[in-house]
Amino acid sequence: MNHRFLPTFVLPLALATNAHAVGNPPALTLSWQQNILTISGKQLPGKAMRILYLEAYCRPNSQTTDWVTHTVIGHQTKLISISADHTQLKLQCTLNDGVVVDHLITAYPDEVDFRLMARNPTAKVSEAHWAQPCVRVGEFTGLGDPHKQETYSYLKKSFVFVDGRLSLMPTEDWATEARYTPGQEWAAPGVSPADVNPRPLNPHVPSNGLIGCYSADEKMIFATAWEPYQELFQGIVTCLHSDFRIGGLKPGEKKPIRGKIYFVPNDVRALLERYARDFPEQINRE
Repeated sequence: MNHRFLPTFVLPLALATNAHAVGNPPALTLSWQQNILTISGKQLPGKAMRILYLEAYCRPNSQTTDWVTHTVIGHQTKLISISADHTQLKLQCTLNDGVVVDHLITAYPDEVDFRLMARNPTAKVSEAHWAQPCVRVGEFTGLGDPHKQETYSYLKKSFVFVDGRLSLMPTEDWATEARYTPGQEWAAPGVSPADVNPRPLNPHVPSNGLIGCYSADEKMIFATAWEPYQELFQGIVTCLHSDFRIGGLKPGEKKPIRGKIYFVPNDVRALLERYARDFPEQINRE
């Protein structure tokens, strides 16, 4: 196995860089159609990244149960608005159990910011515990195959953080058995292993909430994180996931959720500084 280890990820917040400093390239742009969120920009390898947004909202007790008949809560998403410069859009998901999730998505030169509010306007408890934004990284890594979605050469450019260090995939103790294979997932700290994707479950708890990959020329890094998050997941269609957590909703309950997608130079230390600034509660928790 090939592992790229770095010093522990807890870094001084005072060193954090300004994400939107003067001199950055123009803002990335957004579009959404038929459940595909597309992030576009000349600065991106492949010029665009596509995300199945959202792939699914999910129930707990999902690691060993049937994905279709048990886990997935059906939903519909609609585009509410998009700004004239295509740097901000609003979506609204309505789940089959009545839960509503409002999404505010904003693009900057080197990141996309997600601000969500999940609310249950019904009189019944919702089992919506987590959801999957499925990020397709084939074009970014240069290792996707447009004629074969299920290709896994991109793993060698993909990473999570284990024991405080960046670890390229396949990581140590790579799991190979589950209800459905292949794939790999890491349950977030405090999340029951029973409540994650029914794919091979890695025995290690991730050191932080980042999952990402290197560009084809290794000059850039894509990474994503959510707060709260349910799992990190290497999927089966040249994709990487940080799947955000809802944790169920009582009648009338609301919960805020936020996320980031980063497109940054290949400087892992700088990425970790920025992550520490954006998600300080994850640093304190982990």
